[in-house]
Amino acid sequence: MAAVEPEGSGAGYSPGGGGGGSSGGWRRPHGPLQRYYDPSAAEAEAAPDPTDINGPHFDPEVFLTKIRSECPLGQLLAREAALGREIRALDSDMQTLLYENYNKFISATDTIRKMKVDFRRMEAEMDDLAANMEAISTSSARVSAALQDRHRRGAQLAGVQALLRKLQSLVEVPGRLRRWTAPGGEPARALRCHARARAVLRHYRHLPSFRAIEDESQAIMAGLAQRLRARLRCETLEPKELTECVEMLLQLEEPPEELCGEFLSQAHTRLEAELVALEAELPPTDSPSCTTTPPPASDILDFVDRGSSAFVGTLCLLAASYRSLFEGHPGAGDGRLEAFAAALTARYFELLERRLALERGLGDTSLLVRALDRFHRRLRALLELLPAAGAEAGASLVARAARERVDRYLRALQTFFLGCLGDVRQALAAPRPPGKEGPGLPDLLATLASSVLGQLKAVLAYVQLFTARDVAFASLPYFKGEFCVEAVREGLVVAFVRWLCCTARGFADGPAERGAPVAPPALLLLLARLCLDYEATTISYILTLTDEQFPPPDSGPAVTPGPSLCAEARGAAQRLLDHYVQVQGAAVAQMLRKSVETRDWLGTVEPRNVRAVMKRVVEDITAIDVQVGQLFEEGVRRAQSSDSSRRAFSVYSSSRAPGRYAPSYTPSAPMDTHLLSNIQKLFSERIDIFSPVEFNKVSVLTGIIKISLKTLLECVRLRTLGRFGLQQVQVDGHYLQLYLWRFAADERVVQGLLDEVATSAAHRCLDPVPMEHSVVELICERG
Repeated sequence: MAAVEPEGSGAGYSPGGGGGGSSGGWRRPHGPLQRYYDPSAAEAEAAPDPTDINGPHFDPEVFLTKIRSECPLGQLLAREAALGREIRALDSDMQTLLYENYNKFISATDTIRKMKVDFRRMEAEMDDLAANMEAISTSSARVSAALQDRHRRGAQLAGVQALLRKLQSLVEVPGRLRRWTAPGGEPARALRCHARARAVLRHYRHLPSFRAIEDESQAIMAGLAQRLRARLRCETLEPKELTECVEMLLQLEEPPEELCGEFLSQAHTRLEAELVALEAELPPTDSPSCTTTPPPASDILDFVDRGSSAFVGTLCLLAASYRSLFEGHPGAGDGRLEAFAAALTARYFELLERRLALERGLGDTSLLVRALDRFHRRLRALLELLPAAGAEAGASLVARAARERVDRYLRALQTFFLGCLGDVRQALAAPRPPGKEGPGLPDLLATLASSVLGQLKAVLAYVQLFTARDVAFASLPYFKGEFCVEAVREGLVVAFVRWLCCTARGFADGPAERGAPVAPPALLLLLARLCLDYEATTISYILTLTDEQFPPPDSGPAVTPGPSLCAEARGAAQRLLDHYVQVQGAAVAQMLRKSVETRDWLGTVEPRNVRAVMKRVVEDITAIDVQVGQLFEEGVRRAQSSDSSRRAFSVYSSSRAPGRYAPSYTPSAPMDTHLLSNIQKLFSERIDIFSPVEFNKVSVLTGIIKISLKTLLECVRLRTLGRFGLQQVQVDGHYLQLYLWRFAADERVVQGLLDEVATSAAHRCLDPVPMEHSVVELICERG
C-alpha cells in the first residue's frame, strides 16, 4: 500500500504524465479544450470519478479500495510496476526540463549584461557625432556666405556664353545649309538644321541681322526644294527614294495636296511598269486565235512570286509611305489612295487570271496551290493597309481558280473512263488464238472498276491540297463550305457518277450513228454489272470518303442524297441489262428468222435431222449463259413439275399429243382448230416478251429465249407449210425444248412458246399430219 501512495501523488503534479500505462510524453487536453475535443469529458466533469488517476477528483483511498476488490494479486503487482515506471519517467522529464531552463536563463543573463555595456559606448559615440555635424554645418554656412557673390557672377557669365554660342550657331546656319545642300551633300541634315533655327529667326525677324540670316537661309532651302521637285519627276526613282524626297518637301512646307498628287503619279508610273513587265510574259489578248498556244515561259509559281514581290510589295511599301507622309493633311485622305490602289489591283487580278487561264492541263496541283497561297498571303498584307483594295475580288479569283481546277479534274476523269472503256472494247474485240484465252469479263470488270476508283481517289487527294491546314486561303468561308459541297462533292464526285451512269446508259439509249461502231454485247453486260456495283457499294464509299476529306458545314446548301445516286445507277444498270437482252435476243432471232424465210416449207423433204440453225441457237444460248454467269448470280428457278425431266426429252409426249394435235392434224376433226387454240390461250398464262429482267443469269436467259421463240413464232405464222414442213418444225421444236428449258426461270414459258409455234405451224400447214413421237425423239437424240 505504501508503494501506491507516492505513485498517486507523483501523477498528480505532472501534467505531462501519460496515465493508464502510457510511457510516452503526449499531453492530454484538460479543461475547455478537453471538453471540446472529447465530448465524453463533459459527462465525466458532470459526474466526477474519484477513481480516475488523471482526473482532478482523484481519491487515493477509493482508488485503492476499488482495485483491491476488483483485481487479483497478479494484476495488482503489474499495476504497481507500471506506476513505478511512469513515476521514474516523469521525474527524469522534470529534471531534464529544469536543466534546460537553467541554461537558457544563464545565457539570457549574460546577454543582458553585455547589452548594458555596449549601449553605454554607443551613446558616447552618438554624442560625438552630433557635435561634429553641428561644426560642419556652421563651416558650410560660413563658406556659402563668402562665395555667394562669386557664384552669381559665374552664373551670369555662363548664360552670356550660352547665348553667344547660340548666336554663333545662327550666324553659321547659312554656311552649313549651303554645304549640306550642295550636290553630294546631306540634305537631311540641312533640313534638321533649318528646322531648329527657323523658329528663332522668325521670332527675331524685326532685327536686321536676324532678317538677313533668315532670307539667306530661305533662298538656300528654296533651291533645295527645286532640286527635290526635279528629282521627284524622275521615272527611275525607287520607292524609298520617292518617300524620302516627298518627306523632305513636306518639311520644307510645300503644299501637301500637290505633293500627294505627284506622289501618286510617280507611284502609278512605277507600278504600271511592274504590270507591263508581267503582261509581257502573257500572250496578247487581241492575237488571232490558234489551235495551239505556246506554253508560258515560266510556271505559275514564278509568275505569282514576281507579281507579289514586285507589284504587291511595291504597292504595300508605297501605301505605308503615303499613310505616314500625308496622314492628317487635308485633301490627302485615304480615299485617293484606296481608289488608286483599287484600280491597280484590278489590273493585277486581270493579269493573274489570264495567266491562270493558260494552265490548261492538270500539271502540278501543289504548284498551283502554293502560287495561290502566296498570292493570298501577300494580298492579305496589302488588305491590312487598304481594306478596300479588292478583298472580294482577290478571294473570288482564288475561288475561281480552285473551281476551274476541279472542273478540269472532272473532265480528266471522264477522259480516263472513256480510255478505260476503249481498252475494254479492244480487249473484247481482240482475236484469241486457239488454246490461249484472254482476260475474262470478271478480270476486265475488276480492272475497270479499280482503275476508275483509284483515279477518283487520286483526284480527291489532289483537290484536298486546296483545304490543307498550312494553306492560308483555306480559312476563307468559300473553302470551308461552298467549295467542299458545291465544287467537290456535287461538282466533281456526284457529277462524275452521274456522267458515268449517263454514259453507260447511252450505249443502250443513244441511237447508233451511221458507220459508228456498235457496242458489243459483252460491254453492255460489263457496264450493267459496273453500275450495279456502284449502286451496291461504290457510291456510298465514294460519298463517305468525300465527306471525310471535305466535311460539309452544318448549315450549308443541300446535297444530293446517296439513295438518289444509287437509284440512278440502278436505273442505268437495268436499262443496260434490258438492252443486252434485246441485242442478244435479236441476234438469235435474226438467225431463226432467216432460217424460216429462206426455206421452202412446201417442197421440203421428210425430216431426217435437226436443222443446223437450231444447233447454232442452242450453242449461242449456251455461250450467253456462260458469259452472263461470269458477272451475275444464278438466280432462282421456278420449282419444276413432277414430269419435267420426262418432258425435257419429249415435249410432245403421248399424253399431250392427242389433246392438242389430234384435232388439228386430222382433216375430219369435228372441232375447229382455231377455236381450240383460242380456248387454250384463255387458260394459259400471259407471257410478257419484253418485260424488264432481273439482275441474275436465269432472268437474262429467259428474256433472250422469249424474244427468240417469239420471233420464231411470228415467222412461222407468215409461212405456208407442207406436211414435211410441219414435221420439220415439230422436230426443231422438240430439239429446242430438250436444251432450252434448263436455261429459263420457268420451263412452262419455253413449253408455252414452243406449243404456240407448233400450233401456228399446224394452222399454216396444208396437210397437217404430224410425225410419230418416237421418231421425233429418235431424230433429236441422233442429232
